[in-house]
Amino acid sequence: MLAKRIIPCLDVDKGRVVKGVNFVNIRDAGDPVEAALLYNQEGADELVFLDITASSDQREIMIEVVKRTAEVAFMPLTVGGGTRSLFDIERLLKAGADRVSINTAAVKRATLVKEAALSFGSQCIVVAIDAKKTLKAEKTLKRKDLPMLTWEVYIHGGRTPTNIEVISWAKKMEDYGCGEILLTSMDRDGTKEGYDLELTKAIAESLHIPVIASGGAGKLEDFYEVLTIGKANSALAASLFHYRELTVKQVKEYLNQKEVVVRL
Repeated sequence: MLAKRIIPCLDVDKGRVVKGVNFVNIRDAGDPVEAALLYNQEGADELVFLDITASSDQREIMIEVVKRTAEVAFMPLTVGGGTRSLFDIERLLKAGADRVSINTAAVKRATLVKEAALSFGSQCIVVAIDAKKTLKAEKTLKRKDLPMLTWEVYIHGGRTPTNIEVISWAKKMEDYGCGEILLTSMDRDGTKEGYDLELTKAIAESLHIPVIASGGAGKLEDFYEVLTIGKANSALAASLFHYRELTVKQVKEYLNQKEVVVRL
């Protein structure tokens, strides 16, 4: 059985790690290089670096900050934000990223994911999905407007709705060759109320590729639930780790006691 992964996330804005609640109310959480050094020591399985305003500001990712972080991150590094082309992906890989995460650009031109997977390999390409629960109407033969809750894909760092349904989008991205889905619940992001188990399970059961669950970690039990009930392959957290409410080591030791396979 493959070990479950625990992944700290560096949401970076203007070269600093930041964190908010529901993608707003952003506050400073430190230097990305210092954070990478700390998570090395704690035994993180991977590190995710997301330039959260590169797409919305229509600028390139801060490549020098990525380089400095990659130099000290002795675990796999996934980098995303502002990636729009094969050239951008190549630059990030050369800067030290092991994998590149694509979100906004994939929605705007889905074939970029297919081209990237063919050029660099599926193992290098992660599609990030920011999902928000919304009330839709499902028309059936028997009932005209049957209300149903579903999830919508958002882009530009959670600022722009797309009217794209999340599960069908995730399936399409798998078909196009991405190697993993980074799934963030916008409703739970930064709330510390627990991961969205319903959303995570729905995506995980619909795909054959790994799913990283993000958004809502607040206590040890949340990690256990999303990796078992939610069927995620990995659990990502940000503020919980940045502000030292829990450490990666504590989470892994707890999961090991609960007989979840992790790398200690």
